[in-house]
Formats: sequence, structure tokens, C-alpha cells
Amino acid sequence: MSLTSFYPVVCTQRIAETRDFYTGLFGFETTFESDWYVSLRRPEAPHYELAILDHTHETIPEGHRVPVQGLILNFEVADVDAEHDRLVLQAGLEPRLTLRSEDFGQRHFIVADPNGVLIDVITPTEPTAAFADQYVPPHSGDGRP
Repeated sequence: MSLTSFYPVVCTQRIAETRDFYTGLFGFETTFESDWYVSLRRPEAPHYELAILDHTHETIPEGHRVPVQGLILNFEVADVDAEHDRLVLQAGLEPRLTLRSEDFGQRHFIVADPNGVLIDVITPTEPTAAFADQYVPPHSGDGRP
């Protein structure tokens, strides 16, 4: 398979509120908007994308037309402490997980969007010796290690 794009789609009844959350706090711009679907994209390269879809729309198969559940979006950033200050202390988002460093190689905190989608804001760190051997070496891109 040769992918040309890959992005999550948040199914919700809160289209405008969700759009405003991601454009206002996470730097996405709207590239398409209707009353049932919004496509968002980060303007700088690489162009990360996110879509928002009315969970009752007919393009979703019957039996699956429910609001999003159990989704975590990971946002890796250069300075998680600065993002914590911006999002929690300045913008007033409620932390669902407080800012902390993990032995497995992350400093992070978690907030939620208007739908309850968890947003894990992360800066990678050096893992402790107990976790270092669990990391898989990067692949060459041609399917070989």
C-alpha cells in the first residue's frame, strides 16, 4: 500500500466547538467546512491533518454512528513544559494527567478536547535502563531493519 495521507476523524455532535478547540489551541487551519464535516490541517510541514465528522452522518455505516470514545491523540512537542504553561496555566484546560516524567522515556501531560478525546502532549526523554532495551531500532524504510 502506498499511502498519500493518513489522519484521524473525530466523530462528534460538537462540530464547531471541536473545530474551534483545535484551531484556537493547536494551530490547525480549516481546509474544508460544511455543517457535517470539517477538515483541519497544520500549515507548516509536515502537514498534520485532523477531521471532524457529525457522528450521525449517513456516510458512517449504521450501527457505528456514535460519538468518539476511547481515543488518545499524541502531540509530540519540543518543549512540553512550555506547552503545559500555555494550555493548562494560561488557557485553563483541566489536566487529566498532571505533568510528569516517565521511566519509559516521556515527559508529558494529558488534557481533553470538548468530546473527551484525550490529548497527550509529549516530549521524548531518555528512558531508564529498565526500558531502554525495549525500544526497537529504526527501520530503513524499505521493510528491512
